[in-house]
Amino acid sequence: MTATVVDGWVMGRRYVSHVIRDPAELAVYFSLPIIFVLVFGYVFGSAMMVPGGGDYREFLLPGVFAMTMLYGLGATASGMALDASRGVIDRFRSLPVARSALVVGRCLADLVRALLELSVLVVCGLLVGWQWRNSLGDAVAAVGLLLLLRTALSWVGIYLGLLVRNPDTVGVIVFPLAFPVTAVSSIFVAPELLPRWLGVVAEWNPLSATAAATRELFGNPGLPASESWPAQHPVLLAVLWPLLLIAIFAPLAVRRYQRLSR
Repeated sequence: MTATVVDGWVMGRRYVSHVIRDPAELAVYFSLPIIFVLVFGYVFGSAMMVPGGGDYREFLLPGVFAMTMLYGLGATASGMALDASRGVIDRFRSLPVARSALVVGRCLADLVRALLELSVLVVCGLLVGWQWRNSLGDAVAAVGLLLLLRTALSWVGIYLGLLVRNPDTVGVIVFPLAFPVTAVSSIFVAPELLPRWLGVVAEWNPLSATAAATRELFGNPGLPASESWPAQHPVLLAVLWPLLLIAIFAPLAVRRYQRLSR
């Protein structure tokens, strides 16, 4: 266990150093959520409705936080595919390091990256009028839920990267998978404003659970008018969904990694 933690930390520093040395990649991943904030907040914001009233930009920002966690799995999948395609996994296998260090380091680096992305988005949100209205403890809990979602999605990205093993191909695959999850959710529009069947799908969306939970913890508008179970228990769902994703994809990723390491 000690070797896993220490070696995983070293591998995490390796991934973080790659990000620092490639600012163009950071700019691409930071620009997308900022563009969504500006376009939806200012261009379409005046036409958007918030259940129960309130400022749309305050409704939007927690959803964009959750969306950023989702789209981060593209970087995870591409990074793992790049390592697999270049034989990095085989080279590390010949060194006296823990076998799990590479995937553990990837998860640690993703959390560091997620914190950087959230910091940029919080500053952007404050500039456009967003603010949290509850206690600092509630805000920290909201950030914790976002990082929990990012951890779960890291395992999804690790599995996809090891499965496809082609950085260009996995980059093409991730967006078509992530976009429908974003569109049919409560990121931009409350589920009760969608057609009934689509609203039910949006309420059970893992992304909607985290978005609704962070809105509740931040004290932002958009509390659900629906009396459905997922609408009334967003914080619980925001914990259960990531744990379920980890339970499914972590074993799959580890098994795939072990096959590549033989």
